[in-house]
Amino acid sequence: MSSVCLAVFSGLTSFASDSAQPVPIVVELFTSEGCSSCPPADSLLRKLDSSQPIAGAHLIVLEEHVDYWDDLGWKDPFSSHEFTLRQSAYAERLKVRAPYTPQMVIDGNFEVLGSDARRLQAVLDSSRSLPTVAVRLSDVKFENGKVHAHIETANLLSKAEIYVGLALNRADTQVKRGENGGRHLEHVAVLQSLHHEGKAQAGQSFTRDVIIATESPIAAYRVIAFIQEPGQGKIIGAAMENLRH
Repeated sequence: MSSVCLAVFSGLTSFASDSAQPVPIVVELFTSEGCSSCPPADSLLRKLDSSQPIAGAHLIVLEEHVDYWDDLGWKDPFSSHEFTLRQSAYAERLKVRAPYTPQMVIDGNFEVLGSDARRLQAVLDSSRSLPTVAVRLSDVKFENGKVHAHIETANLLSKAEIYVGLALNRADTQVKRGENGGRHLEHVAVLQSLHHEGKAQAGQSFTRDVIIATESPIAAYRVIAFIQEPGQGKIIGAAMENLRH
């Protein structure tokens, strides 16, 4: 994918009113290790994460593994019914006939076939000019079996929900059965859990110390926070930080 020109973000709300800050765009990939059409989309998501090809934007990517492929030859070790429900809610709101894989949802507002790089670039290009609310994550660390983080936002432009997620930076699997049997699959930003932290009204800010229990001290995790309009609507602000000990 080629880079695109930097846009003027007249609607960006930030703590320091710094228009030079890249605009965060959340890219959610609904995928499954049991789906033979998904590896190209997984690869595209890794490229988005590593190369950040959209000028003026910070792409915050998430892999969300659905579970409706799990009975078709291979049980995806990263799958969760929670992510299936999240995708189904998007399908209803975005008027998609039925959930499918691979599917990318951009800022909760647009959806594209997860392997369609050309269409994805067009959507990302248009998304970077939309108004956003600044989100800041700080003091992100692992202590005593728990992930700690502090989240704060600027004043919200509309009523919204605040979410925090924990994602594995990298993962790989040697698939033994199913459509991808015999393939070695690589993943990035594999969402492990997603937590609703609260809500705020238009004109309000949000501040909270977040604690997420996890089973093991894994340094290769990232913490993601985002603001989403009610009814799993548009994502209007986001931030990401790597976990440290």
